[in-house]
Parts: sequence; C-alpha cells; structure tokens
Amino acid sequence: MASRVRAVMVGCGGISGTWLKAIQEFPELEMVGFVDLRREAAEQRRNEFGWTAAKCYTELGAALAELQPDAVFDCTVPGGHLAVVSAALDAGCHVLGEKPLAESTEQAKLLLEHGRRSGRIHAVIQNRRYLDEIVAFRQVIASGAIGELTTLNADFYLGAHFGGFRDVMEHVLLLDMAIHSFDQARFISGGTPVSVYCHEWNPAGSWYRHGASAMAIFEFSNGAVFNYRGSWCAEGFPTSWECDWRAVATRGTACWLTGEAPKAVRVVGTEGFIRETEPVPVPVPKLAHTGHAGVIAEFLACVKNGGTPQTAAADNIKSLAMVEAAVKSAETGRKVEIRL
Repeated sequence: MASRVRAVMVGCGGISGTWLKAIQEFPELEMVGFVDLRREAAEQRRNEFGWTAAKCYTELGAALAELQPDAVFDCTVPGGHLAVVSAALDAGCHVLGEKPLAESTEQAKLLLEHGRRSGRIHAVIQNRRYLDEIVAFRQVIASGAIGELTTLNADFYLGAHFGGFRDVMEHVLLLDMAIHSFDQARFISGGTPVSVYCHEWNPAGSWYRHGASAMAIFEFSNGAVFNYRGSWCAEGFPTSWECDWRAVATRGTACWLTGEAPKAVRVVGTEGFIRETEPVPVPVPKLAHTGHAGVIAEFLACVKNGGTPQTAAADNIKSLAMVEAAVKSAETGRKVEIRL
C-alpha cells in the first residue's frame, strides 16, 4: 500500500469532531470524502478541519464507487453499523468504527463474516485502552508483582446532563456507556467473560427515562470476578470517565483512582492481624498517541504493515456480548451465561 492512507468518514455528527481532531496527528492520513444523510453536516466537518479538497456525499455507495478509498471511518449511530461496515468491507476497504461493534452479537457475527471474506481489517475505537495510566495499571497486574488477580472493581459515577436521545433511551447506562468499562475490564484482567448477574434501576431524581444506574457481577475465565457499579445520575464527587479501579490479587492490591497515578502494594509481613505491605513500583509509560489517536495509530500501522489491532472486531465482540448479557440479566433478574 502507498505511504498515504485515503479515508472516507461516514456520519458527521458530534463524535466525528473528536475523531477529526485525532486524525490531525497523522500526516500520512488523507480524508478524501465525508458522508452524511445531511450534506450540510458533511460539508461543515470538511470545512471545519480544512479538508477542502474532499468530496461530500449523502450516500456511502456513491463515495466508495467514485473515490475507492483505502479506509472507512464509521461514526454513525449503532443502528447504522451493519449496513455501513458491510458495504465498506465488501468494497475492499479497511474499517475503523465507533462503539458498539453492532446493535447485537448476531449482527456482529455477520460483520465478522464480511471481514473474513474481504480480508480487510475491521476494528472498533475502544479509546480507553490507549491511555498511559491504564497501560501501567494493566502491566503491574500482568507482571505478577501482586500475585494472581482475584477481584476487579470499577466505579463509574457521573451526573451527565446530555439532553437528547440518551434521556429517553432504554438501558441508557449499559447500552451507551458501560461497554467502555466492560472492555477495560477485559483489557486489565486478560480474561474472557463467562457469566453476569446485573441489577439495573432508575433512581429517584433521575433525569433519564430508564436505566441510569446499574451494578453487575461478571465471572471471568481466569477465575477473576469483575464488579461494576455505575450511574449517570450521580451528582457530586464524580469519577473520571475511565472509572475508579481496584484490583485485588493473592499477594497485594493495585488501585487507579480519579486524578491519581496507578499505585500498588504487596504483602511482605508474615505475622499480625493486618499484614505489613510495601509499595510496588508502577512505571507509567508515555505513549506516542493516546485515546482516539492511539486507536487510529495502531489501525494505520496494521493497514500499512499488516497485523491485527487489539480492538479488532473478532475480539471486541466479547465486550459487546458483556453488554448484551448484562441487559438480559437486568430484564430477567437472573444470572446469564455469556456464549459466543
């Protein structure tokens, strides 16, 4: 492939601006087209970010036929992913798309089949994996310095006043936000989810119609248990968007809390009611690109040089399955096995 990667963006709503800011970090990436049901939205994004030579369309098919891009960036709503990604892969394009991978695991499996047939890369922009602190937190756990992971806890509490579609959607926290935290849990633990029990409710005072709070207990294939506690209508003392994390292992504990660097301790004492501990060094790397730019950097490297991004669809379907199973558990009041 040529040194430059020619790309088309589909869906020019609010989130596309975050993508385009990150894209500015990559001189080898050329935006050649913008697609939106509202042409004026496509034109606005094109002009706002200086891609004046790019063409604007209201249909992806026309853009693919005329421009023949190397890659498609799918920033459409979840209901659009199946059609957009299928068309792009079938046209021979690599695809990087917004989360979630699809509206359901059944749709996701169809996209995996399109990807296999096309031989092209299809990945999801799970940007939380590409942060200095989460990489450091994961590494100290994976190193074995605090023993074998047994328990992973995540707290997510924000009073998020979005307005718009989120205020009226069902399962708003689980469907629109929790996939980030669930994907982080897979990344941190290195395990595969096998079951979940989830309780969901809409607290008094919530400005959402449904499901602004949830608690979920996941069992993982490596024996670890992941506890998620979250709310989008919690006013005061907000956590970060990345959650507050505690990892309990057989010989110590690691924490990554809002506004702090990750830290860890391990047991050194052999006597006493509460055993003596000592700090464990947690070096924090300085990634060349973080957040959205981190995902895009890895995607571009794989497009140009081969390889598989860590957020490839074939892996990311497991995070989608966690969300789907949590919703089913919340609706039925029962523990749900996670099978793919």
